[in-house]
Amino acid sequence: MTTNPFFKNKGPFKIEKLLKLSGIDNKENYVKSKVLDIRDLSTATKDNITFFHSKKYEELASKTKAFFCITTENLKDYLPNHCNKIIVDNVLIATAKITQVFYPDSITDDFDATVKDISKTSFKKKVKFGKNVLIGKNVKIGKNCSIGHNSIIEKNVIIGNNCSIGSNVIIRNTIIKNNIYILDGCVIGKKGFGFFPDKEKNYRYPQIGVVIINDNSEIGCGSTIDRGSMSNTIIGRNTYLDNQIHIAHNVKIGDNCIIAGQVGFAGSSTLGNNVMIGGQAGVSGHLKIGSNVQIGGGSGVIKDIPDNSKVMGYPSKDLKSFIKENK
Repeated sequence: MTTNPFFKNKGPFKIEKLLKLSGIDNKENYVKSKVLDIRDLSTATKDNITFFHSKKYEELASKTKAFFCITTENLKDYLPNHCNKIIVDNVLIATAKITQVFYPDSITDDFDATVKDISKTSFKKKVKFGKNVLIGKNVKIGKNCSIGHNSIIEKNVIIGNNCSIGSNVIIRNTIIKNNIYILDGCVIGKKGFGFFPDKEKNYRYPQIGVVIINDNSEIGCGSTIDRGSMSNTIIGRNTYLDNQIHIAHNVKIGDNCIIAGQVGFAGSSTLGNNVMIGGQAGVSGHLKIGSNVQIGGGSGVIKDIPDNSKVMGYPSKDLKSFIKENK
């Protein structure tokens, strides 16, 4: 089982205890089996519990290795025979409750009480830094790095070689590779906007993933990148984000992408490689944007886009059609 460096797993739990602690009815009377962790369909192993809430993920569901899966009566038949089905009315709320049992610290985003002034750490001789820079416990920083004024690098964050962190930046729950520029005012690795209505109140979904920023990328001023909820939020190699861009939880952006200012991504959407997006475009959640795609400024993307497409408009459509309709 891979250890999460940012959130402590309170497991393992026997399945009957796990369901009881989560307030989920053990209709099938599952007993004894030990569950080590909760994972998504693609990464779950035989010792894990997973969840399946939408037919859109039926292919992943059919291949999951998980021994237990939270799902509905309508979806259970897509799962393999070895996977024991836990039938609930609301999969996402049930999943949130189980995740909170494993990772109780993932709900809140309290400040890191372990931070200290960088001048009082071992980094004072190896990092170029401004005033009021705070560093948390177990942070790792590579060679030839700089950190601007009033920035906070929280516990367990990893920063590679040749990285420049601007002023007024907050980084937590994040792994930063080499040759990265993060400009002023960014907030990276905070919890995502995950809520589900439950009897006249909002139930927050725990966020146990991380942010991974790969080599030779740049994050523009005032941008925010949420950590993943179950999987990770990933920025590919040689990808450049302009100012004031928002990347929601679980978003995965490929290599060599260029994204202009004020673009927003809803959760769990994926971009291929060599994608270009104009300013103020919006991408809805759980979409797949192919490689070599160009999206015009101000567009609203509400459905998947295949490779090598050019789109524009609200809702977005093929560029030639958009131009023809707006002559």
